[in-house]
Amino acid sequence: MIGLQLFIIPLSLVVLLHCGVSENLPNIVLILTDDQDVELYGMHPMVKTIQKIGLEGAAFYHAYTPTPICCPARASLLTGMYAHNHGTRNNSVSGGCYGSRWRESLEPRTLAMHLQRRGYTTFFAGKYLNQYSGLETPVGWNSFYGLQGNSRYYNYTLRENKNNVHYKEVYLTDKLRDLTVDFLESVSQSANKSKEVERPFFAMITPPAAHAPFTPAPRHDGVFNKIKALRTPSFNKPVDDKHWLVRSSWPLQDKTIDTIDSYYRKRWETLLAVDELVEKVVTKLNQTGVLDNTYVIFSSDNGYHVGQFAQPFDKRQPYETDIHIPLLIRGPGIAPGRRIDSAVSLVDIAPTILSWANVSIPSYMDGHTFHEMLMEGPAQKVPLVERSLLIEYWGEGNFRTYNPKCPGSYRDRLAECTLEADCHCQDAWNNTYACIREVRYELNRIYCEFRDNENFQEAYDLDLDSYQMTNGVYDLLPIDRALLGLRLNNLTRCSGQECFV
Repeated sequence: MIGLQLFIIPLSLVVLLHCGVSENLPNIVLILTDDQDVELYGMHPMVKTIQKIGLEGAAFYHAYTPTPICCPARASLLTGMYAHNHGTRNNSVSGGCYGSRWRESLEPRTLAMHLQRRGYTTFFAGKYLNQYSGLETPVGWNSFYGLQGNSRYYNYTLRENKNNVHYKEVYLTDKLRDLTVDFLESVSQSANKSKEVERPFFAMITPPAAHAPFTPAPRHDGVFNKIKALRTPSFNKPVDDKHWLVRSSWPLQDKTIDTIDSYYRKRWETLLAVDELVEKVVTKLNQTGVLDNTYVIFSSDNGYHVGQFAQPFDKRQPYETDIHIPLLIRGPGIAPGRRIDSAVSLVDIAPTILSWANVSIPSYMDGHTFHEMLMEGPAQKVPLVERSLLIEYWGEGNFRTYNPKCPGSYRDRLAECTLEADCHCQDAWNNTYACIREVRYELNRIYCEFRDNENFQEAYDLDLDSYQMTNGVYDLLPIDRALLGLRLNNLTRCSGQECFV
């Protein structure tokens, strides 16, 4: 009987062994902000985040969203797929945001499901998808604290596993911080009490900052009261060489510029609570003894513009302000102070995480793991991986988005036209485009085609024209434009590893 006891294994351990869990699998923490830019110094408030993650690991200088709007970008992160494949094209249910196709076909294939099957304990806290209503807990999460609807800071409801709980006065970022710290403490205590193989965990935290309504925590209100929006060369500068929606802008009034300055300050102030959240999470990981075996990722779903080309405030344009996002990663094997200049996308995060977890990357994922970029060579000499990324967007304007308080007609199918923005419309039914964002040896370029009645094109050499002031598409040879158009057409139809070019 004594010998037989060697073969008696606790059932929970059998499950872990069946899933392939080992003590060497890393933990993973993913922190995703909302509408945080890079180009307009959106990382300025994130002093602790830069110290705790960026300086202790890798900073990506060319990270991009595949779609500059919340729900499609988040769907791409969770599935590793471009929007033309996962079908979430805007923030509405009819546009695929938490619609039936997502719930029935895509949610069972998300990053969380793959990790949970691998034996990871999964945790989610924050904004999920914009149209998430809290009627059920999405599959793949052992612990789920999902926000009902879009970003907000007070007076919100969280789906807390099997129940919906409303909070009126608790600042959401602080609530997410505390929930995450409690989760990390609980998995640590569980591991200490158990003699079983320690389960790795995946925690995804998605605070509302720096999304509208730009409400800072009371302790941060007014911290940046002397700051004004960055006056880039394109600030409040109407242009005549860009697509029709941007060309239609006129000079911003002083009142609108004051609003832009206020929003800019408030956006920074909302991020201070996120910076504290990051510090608390990293500190707790260290206190529980798992920091050295944990990858910590910090990024955003898309960027944001404030006043560029006389467009007041939004994120639906194919310019660096809107598509360039922060990406910092620390973790096992990553040398501190690592700079990576290769282009990567949010669609690459899921396959990268799966590679850390020793999970085979599904053939339907359009992204590509960047694990080797993190590991190869000295910190300051990372080889450049030449890459072309796809940026795509579908305009949301329709007959119902007409604002009768602004000029124009419902027949124009304009959208995001507000009095706050002096009726500058930020979107339209044919603000639809696809772009190739290329980073190669001695080439840093974006080429875009618009699906409007002009079939308009734009191109910029970002090394020569970093603010995208002059549309250089007609400086390209006709054969170059034709080849770029062919490559772009292929990218908008690609699937799986066809997308890695």
